[in-house]
Amino acid sequence: MASKNCLVKNLEAVETLGSTSTICSDKTGTLTQNRMTVSHMWFDSIIVVADTSENQAGDLGFENMPSWKYLERCVALCNRAEFKPGQEELLIIEKEVIGDASEAALLKCMELTTGNVMKYRAKNKKVSEIPFNSTNKYQLSIHETEEGNVLVMKDQEWKDKYHQAYIKLGGLGERVLGFCDLNLPLEKYPIGYCFDTDEINFTTENLRFLGLISLIDPPRATVPSAVEKCRTAGIKVIMVTGDHPITAKAIAKAVGIISEDTKTVEDIAEEIIFP
Repeated sequence: MASKNCLVKNLEAVETLGSTSTICSDKTGTLTQNRMTVSHMWFDSIIVVADTSENQAGDLGFENMPSWKYLERCVALCNRAEFKPGQEELLIIEKEVIGDASEAALLKCMELTTGNVMKYRAKNKKVSEIPFNSTNKYQLSIHETEEGNVLVMKDQEWKDKYHQAYIKLGGLGERVLGFCDLNLPLEKYPIGYCFDTDEINFTTENLRFLGLISLIDPPRATVPSAVEKCRTAGIKVIMVTGDHPITAKAIAKAVGIISEDTKTVEDIAEEIIFP
């Protein structure tokens, strides 16, 4: 087991492997490579492909679009990931990042498309934040900018106006994040205001929606064959994930856990005609 990089904490568990009937597996990092890369962006009502290759052209083609500068600011600031020091000579896509895979992908994307993210963060001091958690499913940070205090947020909720974009990107098996911001009025929240993230003393409503960014985390090459071997042995494989059902369904199909004609609870609910 050790030679297969499997750490056994309870030897009795190995003895019962022969009677296994169901395997529940996490998605990110287990079925997938945990190597997130920004794939698409949706803002100003269009979907654009995110070119995050190291040799990308200087003209991105969308930097002059009305919403880009605000989406760009939100992505750069509402992010806790940082590059490890001492990697100045490496290509951006090769640099190691301190932070989770999603934020690392966003950081590298912004570094490639807009330049020195860390310098930009230094100019827009973070004064408070609410880190992402699985209950709220959003991350929020407040920054001092030239325009005063700005609240920026990324979340996984979606509304009717970008429903179709979400369905399309999620259907590709991509993790989709929504971004929004709010300029906090200086007369109510002056520079130096003590923001309390436990007993929230600032508004988190009526934010301006900026756009969507989707990230792809490719399945591991060996997973489909492993799933097929389990099925041949009569073992059911279940994928456990906190991702949106649309994204989860696409990944499950890609690795062979479900077939093309398999329906999710959401699919069945849509087909039901209520009287």
